[in-house]
Amino acid sequence: MSILSVQNVSKQYHNHLAVDHVNFEMPKGSILGLLGPNGAGKTSLIRIITSITGADTGTILFDGEKLNLSHPERIGYLPEERGLYKKMKVGEQLIYLAQLKGMTKQAAKQAIEIWLDKFDMSDWWNKKIEELSKGMQQKVQFVSTVVHRPPLIILDEPFTGLDPLNTKLIKQEIRQLNEAGTSIIFSTHRMEQVEEICEHIVLINKGKNILQGDVRRIKEEYKDHLFKITFQGQLQSQMIQREILEQNGDTITIRMHQLSEANLFIRQLMDQGVLVQKFEEVLPTLNDIFIKKVTEEA
Repeated sequence: MSILSVQNVSKQYHNHLAVDHVNFEMPKGSILGLLGPNGAGKTSLIRIITSITGADTGTILFDGEKLNLSHPERIGYLPEERGLYKKMKVGEQLIYLAQLKGMTKQAAKQAIEIWLDKFDMSDWWNKKIEELSKGMQQKVQFVSTVVHRPPLIILDEPFTGLDPLNTKLIKQEIRQLNEAGTSIIFSTHRMEQVEEICEHIVLINKGKNILQGDVRRIKEEYKDHLFKITFQGQLQSQMIQREILEQNGDTITIRMHQLSEANLFIRQLMDQGVLVQKFEEVLPTLNDIFIKKVTEEA
């Protein structure tokens, strides 16, 4: 079952086709990475999903229903460009934003107090937003995104302005929300964060989705048949030396298209008295795949 189904969606601004017939399915309860270079159309697509703007063509289904004006209350959106009111106090602002999402004032206050306590922010209730650092403001914005417990959360560059400690804290909360059943769209330029957090990805370039699917399957599909071997001993045979693509101290990288070839290579090493300590296949990073696909499209 999909929490979100994007079907042939397009959006044009003047002479610029920002979203060009995009299609993808987001499994319910998953974390999906929405990736693409600057100007690829990610933000335009997010604005359509959150009903900020409408699509020119195509259909979006939210939890099996055609997207309608009741759905934004069931979506939490943390935009890249932050939108807090600088002169408002933390507590009153969070209550106001929660009420916009359909919560009563009393329910909002109770939920917000729990979140502020969780983030060690209880003393911030009466502080104005302009008195907070960028990192503190980011945590307030995160609370405003999730406090109404929406089934779908969209996070656009959620770690901007956070130090490593608070980045780790937000990552833990993202995982806990997901484990509780929340579906999450994670949009970022940081490929290592996507690799760490996401199960599925959609890669958009020039308004089109050019790659999508399960992260593990995609990495298998784009692997380059490379293996790393960590060893102890001397590599003396010229035949062995010819197979080595790269050597870094006691670790070598080879390319073998069949696992049987790699096993034969290891046997040759051992026959020469070389002790093999570690043997692993090298899968491409999402950053490698990202660069390859965008370059191909260019």
